[in-house]
Amino acid sequence: MVALAALALHATAQERELSIYSARHYATDEALYAAFTKATGIPIKRIDADDTAVLARLKSEGAASPADVVLLVDASRLWRAEVDGLFQPVKSAALESRIPATLRGKDSGEGSQWFGFSTRARVIVYNKATVKPADAATYEMLGDPVNKGRVCTRSGSHPYNLSLFGAMLEHMGEARTKTWLAGIVANMARAPKGGDTDQIRAVASGECQVALTNSYYFARLMRSTKPEDKAVVEKVTLVFPDQASFGTHVNIAGGAVARHAKNRDAAVKFLEYLASDDAQRHFADGNNEWPVVKGLKIANPALDALGPFKADTVPVSVIGMNQVKVQRLLDEVGYK
Repeated sequence: MVALAALALHATAQERELSIYSARHYATDEALYAAFTKATGIPIKRIDADDTAVLARLKSEGAASPADVVLLVDASRLWRAEVDGLFQPVKSAALESRIPATLRGKDSGEGSQWFGFSTRARVIVYNKATVKPADAATYEMLGDPVNKGRVCTRSGSHPYNLSLFGAMLEHMGEARTKTWLAGIVANMARAPKGGDTDQIRAVASGECQVALTNSYYFARLMRSTKPEDKAVVEKVTLVFPDQASFGTHVNIAGGAVARHAKNRDAAVKFLEYLASDDAQRHFADGNNEWPVVKGLKIANPALDALGPFKADTVPVSVIGMNQVKVQRLLDEVGYK
């Protein structure tokens, strides 16, 4: 077991401020960064943006980029950045022993270029008073006529949806996927807008009846002490789709050392910290994500209540390669 205390307690004289480009927009992560600085003495300077903006900035800055660590919240974006040469390989016994090979970038002999540190499921929520469980048991049901006028989602081009659709393209093929996406558009209760929590609230309010969301948003509402959040959870049911077939789509949040990192040693140390017991528990307890380290005990009643589920196993590289096709299909069917 690797605890935070096992990390080096103080930075060397050569280790400067660690520059992190982060697509993680969770307020609870402040404690994560503070704990690293306290344990190592390495200060952190962070720039926050979404995945697309982070990668665009890395490309435009090139070798002049001050970024040491890159944190992204979508597997296919990690894959894309690797393909575009924005990361550098890392060989670390600590990372390789704690993070499953399926949640790391391909190792060409010099190490992996990115590492997953937490997972989240792309689930369906529905209004328990108006929707039959069978009508929301699979992703395909979102495009079924039985859900006409019932569906709401965030933008189809958002990374969370693009990754799900990329996995579905692999399962269904291009023709069926296009028909399915057109069916979702036809079933919309309103135009795509907002974030995942907005979709859950819309289902509870009756604005729509069925929606897509990431699991941690629902778990966050489950743990809330606000009466209005408790009321939302009372009206909505969460389902892990496709348990009788290929399983529920799972995405990851992960990190990498930037290709032109000026402070590589500290960057690797930070990635190793994210695989520590303390950081892994933070992902679970602080942001309701599942840790990637196996056998780690967590104290999150919401995640426990959601229970185990069968996860889809489509490779990250396949999902990433499918996204150009997916975006074209979204444009063709008018999925905004």
